[in-house]
Amino acid sequence: MPETPEQFDVIVLGAGPVGENVVDRAQRGGLSVAVVERELAGGECSYWACVPSKALLRSVDLAGEVSRVPGLTAGPIDADAVLGWRDYMVSGYDDSGQVGWIDSTGATFVRGTGRLAGPRTVEVSTPGGGTRTLRAEHAVVVATGSVPVIPPVPGLAEAEPWTNREVTGMKRVPDRLVVIGGGVVACEMAQAVRGLGASEVTMLVRGGGLLGRVEPFAGEMVAESLRERGVTILMGRNAERVERPEPGGEVTVHLDDGTTLVADEILVAAGRRATTADIGLETIGLDGSGPIRVDDSMRATAVPEGWLYAVGDANGRALLTHMGKYQARLCGDVIAARARGKQDDLPSMRDRADALGAPQVIFTDPQVCAVGRTEAQARADGINVRAVEYEIGNVSGAYLLGDGYKGRAKAVVDQDRRVLVGVTFVGPGTAELLHAATIAVTAGVTLDDLWHAVPSFPTVSEVWLRLLEAYGL
Repeated sequence: MPETPEQFDVIVLGAGPVGENVVDRAQRGGLSVAVVERELAGGECSYWACVPSKALLRSVDLAGEVSRVPGLTAGPIDADAVLGWRDYMVSGYDDSGQVGWIDSTGATFVRGTGRLAGPRTVEVSTPGGGTRTLRAEHAVVVATGSVPVIPPVPGLAEAEPWTNREVTGMKRVPDRLVVIGGGVVACEMAQAVRGLGASEVTMLVRGGGLLGRVEPFAGEMVAESLRERGVTILMGRNAERVERPEPGGEVTVHLDDGTTLVADEILVAAGRRATTADIGLETIGLDGSGPIRVDDSMRATAVPEGWLYAVGDANGRALLTHMGKYQARLCGDVIAARARGKQDDLPSMRDRADALGAPQVIFTDPQVCAVGRTEAQARADGINVRAVEYEIGNVSGAYLLGDGYKGRAKAVVDQDRRVLVGVTFVGPGTAELLHAATIAVTAGVTLDDLWHAVPSFPTVSEVWLRLLEAYGL
């Protein structure tokens, strides 16, 4: 006889931070929840991305801070100690704590590979070779994240390249590293590996600049910092062929200008794609070739009866952990409200932030912090824009942080509404400035009201006053 499915109100595919937030909110709403995870509960961010990368960067960032303060000298970084700190921060790649938290909520944790097997049904292949069939009364939520893209360069895949997982989990620092890409992972990890002792780090950047999704000056300032630290950046260069004759041996990268690079490891940081290709979407009429299109309540728009939801990287709106967690919170609340026949259209139950522009911090030195639209994006959207900039190093609070502080702030103003639609800060330690900008952009705080938000002296936040003065207030 066919196995009787295990019944739950909600089934969540993926127990990363996004899936965990769905679990939390749905449980709070009184629903029974099963969450399926084939790897580690806690997901990419906890073990192979956000957390370990920042653990690796912290010592490099602090060494930069110390070097700017007269009277202090930063000694050599103990790479082994940093790697040990990384291991501690990822709990030694042991997810028992995360599983324990899920259990404490009352949810059911299911270890295995979950795939849709028709409407509201999930089949899980368990590690022991068995199968569990789960059935959702109200919703299945896809929170399966994303995976790195490996460009179709001859020999690259066969050369066993590093991705974010291998570089954040490295057991030793390679002496020579080639990085393919010029985005966030490429910049952060090039700086980390060089700062932890690599003698050669070379970046191959397809375009003419780094960090193409933020204001151009941000990429220029990061490039300048990387070069000052000894990172070689080859703009407009592409790998045409990669060779690694012996597993674990030297990697030879043939470039499109006829030159070659030889390294111990090659890191591919060329973007990510939603993990939707092998989760059974074809069983419900979707092809799984890309992100799942959703409405602002995170419900899939192409699925009859509205039982499928997708949050985080799986819906392609913003590949950022904090944005996925935000989507997950409102998604869990919406599902609970709909299951209980309660109001499901409260302001907190619809995604507004993605349309305004997600906040992001790039943890290089200098840090890059941005929210909302760039000036170019705002103009392309037809907004009557005026942009102003200010050198953060001229603010007394920044001047006191040490000799040679370099930073810049930019505000993009919708002149018709007199509100900010984009803000960018670049400079050491500017991450803590970003949430004020996020509030201003998200809430539509007018410039006239911001004028009365008085920054403390002497702090770097005084740059807010200088931006408003530059605008003409």
